[in-house]
Amino acid sequence: MHRFFLTNAQPAIGEAIDLSPLRHQLQRVLRAKPGDRVLLLDGRGFEYVTELEAANGRETTGRVLERHCAHGEPRAHVTLWQCALKADKMEWVLQKGTELGVSRFVPVISERTIVRPAAALLGKYERWRTIVREAAEQSGRGRVPELAEPLSYAEAVRQADGIRLLPWEDAGGAPSLAGRFGPAAGHAADARVSLLIGPEGGLSVAEAQVATETGWKLATLGPRTLRAETAALAAVALVMALAGEMGPSAPEVVGGPTAREV
Repeated sequence: MHRFFLTNAQPAIGEAIDLSPLRHQLQRVLRAKPGDRVLLLDGRGFEYVTELEAANGRETTGRVLERHCAHGEPRAHVTLWQCALKADKMEWVLQKGTELGVSRFVPVISERTIVRPAAALLGKYERWRTIVREAAEQSGRGRVPELAEPLSYAEAVRQADGIRLLPWEDAGGAPSLAGRFGPAAGHAADARVSLLIGPEGGLSVAEAQVATETGWKLATLGPRTLRAETAALAAVALVMALAGEMGPSAPEVVGGPTAREV
């Protein structure tokens, strides 16, 4: 079933709903017709099974049949503080990070960041927001992850909250990321986690020291040096697995089973 965010709506079961904001996708792209069903997402954690009633040049409407708690939202709240990467790599991290369950992305301008001016990064935000929204729709998320404005490295390390973890290739004898997070480290599955990942050239020793002085914990991702985009996704996947987010789950039905029975 195709999924779409329609964040200005919170319809009741059995209620008719205007789908004109999705007209192009439904009629021109999917060639949808009355009787077809789609899944609408309200951006607040609920999803609505909706049957199309009209799909023509004049109107596009549907009727809500069921409401579920969106089961694709993780309990852990992960913010990825990603030092800005080249365009294709940054887009890859945003897309795959959304699929894995990142709740918030913060682009960071560090010493070795290639795309440095914040204005240059902000110019990419329209495309980045589309990538994040489409990845959230595709992966069954109930909310679109936040894409915060870019910050300098100094601002980022100060503003981060929760369990602050910095995977760094020069961390030496630091514990593994798995040793820093998870039940074994005394952390709850619904913890707030900040992950800081360096740019293509990595973080400098001085930057790592600034982070540790403000409460970040250094960690390793193993003996191999990973590319920045690989490190970001490996770290997110590991945190999600340790938080128990890689197991099965099922949506909770809220209200009656179908509109015909309401």
